[in-house]
Amino acid sequence: MGARDVILVFHGRLGYSQVMAFEVPAASDPPRPLVAAPSSPDEVRAASTRDELEAGFEALAGVGRAVSIFGSARARRDDADYTLARAVAERLGGEGYAIVTGGGPGIMEAANRGARDAGAHSIGLPIGHPFEETTNAYLDTVVRFRQFYTRKVMFARYSSAFVFFPGGFGTLDELFEIATLIQTRNLRRMPIVLANVGYWAPLRDWLRTTVLAEGKISSADADLLAPAGDAEQICAGVIAATGRI
Repeated sequence: MGARDVILVFHGRLGYSQVMAFEVPAASDPPRPLVAAPSSPDEVRAASTRDELEAGFEALAGVGRAVSIFGSARARRDDADYTLARAVAERLGGEGYAIVTGGGPGIMEAANRGARDAGAHSIGLPIGHPFEETTNAYLDTVVRFRQFYTRKVMFARYSSAFVFFPGGFGTLDELFEIATLIQTRNLRRMPIVLANVGYWAPLRDWLRTTVLAEGKISSADADLLAPAGDAEQICAGVIAATGRI
């Protein structure tokens, strides 16, 4: 082979196909490093993204069935949603599910605390932003991220179901990210459970009376978001769809 010959390697992971090209040097070519140092901001970002993904895959490779629980970092410990999130996580942990959260305070702390109550694997995927600067005290496995998009890969890859408690932009972002992945069949259909029916009712009404009515989504898309009123209903929806361990 000469210096300009190329080997193509086809590789599939997480349902995506990837083609990687490797140039094969001739024997007469001078030696060069196997991996060149990043030389541009885009190359630095690409290297950082690769490092975060590899670290996440390595840390979570042994996770079995898991439920990701989302919600506001601002929820107080005396909030009803905090109490409910802890109870849900404890129940699901008792059924053999690992519990995955963003690793921060509020609803995330409540869920990880419930996992700890049940003796279940409690996982946190923290990211640095003003409302999640510190991790909570109820984590067994911690994988830290700098980029939101790499963290989202881990939630999607290692979860069997998703439970959403009341939250703000971050919670809504995760909710519609997961719904879009399922809608577009980039993720198999899994439960998306909305805890606290009253909080989510206006959003669900808008989706049906405006977005669905104008043909922007289908009725099956709208049905992806399933409200549940209490811990029993939430856990039943998860367990019925994913099965016991």
